[in-house]
Amino acid sequence: MEKTSRGHGRLYIVPTPVGNLEDMTFRAIRILKEVDLVLAEDTRTTSVLLHHYDIHAKLQSHHKYNEHQTVEMVKERILGGLDVALVSDAGTPGISDPGFLLARACADEGIEVQTLPGATACIPAIVSSGLPCDKFCFEGFLPQKKGRQTILQALASERRTMIFYESPHRLAKTLEQFAEAFGPDRRCSVAREISKLHETHHRGTLAEIAGWFKENEAKGEIVIVVEGAGENVQEPAVIAEDVPEVPRRMSKYRMKHAAEADEES
Repeated sequence: MEKTSRGHGRLYIVPTPVGNLEDMTFRAIRILKEVDLVLAEDTRTTSVLLHHYDIHAKLQSHHKYNEHQTVEMVKERILGGLDVALVSDAGTPGISDPGFLLARACADEGIEVQTLPGATACIPAIVSSGLPCDKFCFEGFLPQKKGRQTILQALASERRTMIFYESPHRLAKTLEQFAEAFGPDRRCSVAREISKLHETHHRGTLAEIAGWFKENEAKGEIVIVVEGAGENVQEPAVIAEDVPEVPRRMSKYRMKHAAEADEES
């Protein structure tokens, strides 16, 4: 693999299948065979994938619990000439998975960061939902406690289609909260186990789908797609006590991370 003109290596962000192993691209397989090191969210999960494609790469753990400690070391190894690939358990690293910190550190250092196109759960979910997908916003996992209601109230007036990730055991409660915040008649789609053998899509109003999952246990990976607000929906007031001193016009990105920072503290 050719090194950059500055003599150091590259960082490759490599998507992996969210379910069906055939969703790997030819380029992704080649890169994983050629790099000097593969950073994996879970080396056991990645080993299964590498074995399937006869890839004999050196693996190193890189996940949300150690990424703050490993970023500098990995960056130095790339500066020293190694080509490194980053993968997550499924999908594209950085999308609700580790990856942002390393990509930022390498970009700030002038290291070339190449992100390969490939599998992710959110795009198939919105395209299959039947809801508008020309404009959408990705919210990922919402905070479970502090800041959650503030974010939901802010999103009540969002006119773009919204995409959320959720765990199966919290799905029914989350849908009930969505129905309360966005209105029970707002259309939605819940995609489960995308690209896997038992993939399902449940479409209807938030009230209908919340009721269905209240009576039927959800399993597997979940993506919720919710219709945007109509023209007559007004912007709700922000609850000041939920996130202290949050300006009314704070962006959703800053609001979300301010809430998460409060929760961690």
